[in-house]
Amino acid sequence: MTRYDYKMQRLFLRHILADGASVEADRGQANYLLNVLRLKNGDRLLVFNGNDGEWLAEIRATGRKACHLDLVERVREQTNANDLQYLFAPLKHARLDYMVQKAVEMGAGALRPVMTQHTQSSRINLERMEANVIEAAEQCGVISVPKVLEPRPLKELLAGWTKSDPSRRLLFCDEGETTQNPLGELARLAQQGPQPVAILIGPEGGFSEEERDLLRQQPFVTPIPLGPRILRADTAAVAALAVVQATLGDWS
Repeated sequence: MTRYDYKMQRLFLRHILADGASVEADRGQANYLLNVLRLKNGDRLLVFNGNDGEWLAEIRATGRKACHLDLVERVREQTNANDLQYLFAPLKHARLDYMVQKAVEMGAGALRPVMTQHTQSSRINLERMEANVIEAAEQCGVISVPKVLEPRPLKELLAGWTKSDPSRRLLFCDEGETTQNPLGELARLAQQGPQPVAILIGPEGGFSEEERDLLRQQPFVTPIPLGPRILRADTAAVAALAVVQATLGDWS
């Protein structure tokens, strides 16, 4: 293929992908391809598994709800996962789904729920999060599927930060910042050269004063504002990821 086709149907597979391979789609995927999309024998789509690049595949139906995907050629080499981490206080169902999908679209390489004092939902369905990550990757041309990491309490996360990831800068999106423009602080960080970054978004009720004080005491934390208005947590995710990608990430 001389030009990448972003309009072609894409499918995530949990199989090794290699020259000459033929992969049996699971029942749900086969039903979706054959009976929802109404694809036929010989129709083509793109498949990926997060490790072996992206492949052009041809459908070979073996029943009403069964098919194989015969690999034709690799169309994109595997890319490395983005190093940008997105940390967030969990929201309830639909808004959490939205936020996870947007984080993938905006280039997050790992997503971790962080439990804070004002967190709305303490029960996290990681399987549902992973399903939303995969769906977003399928729709947006992503082939390095972001990781979904285990939830951590904020205090525990901060206490172990320098041992687990000592060089990573944590950008704490603080609605209490006295300034309104994050670009100045992000530009100063950019002048220091490339460094791994994580973004932390709080819950709808914001961080408690105790949590804000604790965050500001950490040498690896940089507080940034997100403008003059109070944003919903899912909106703040998109805003924060956009300005960070534009100054420190793969947009720059």
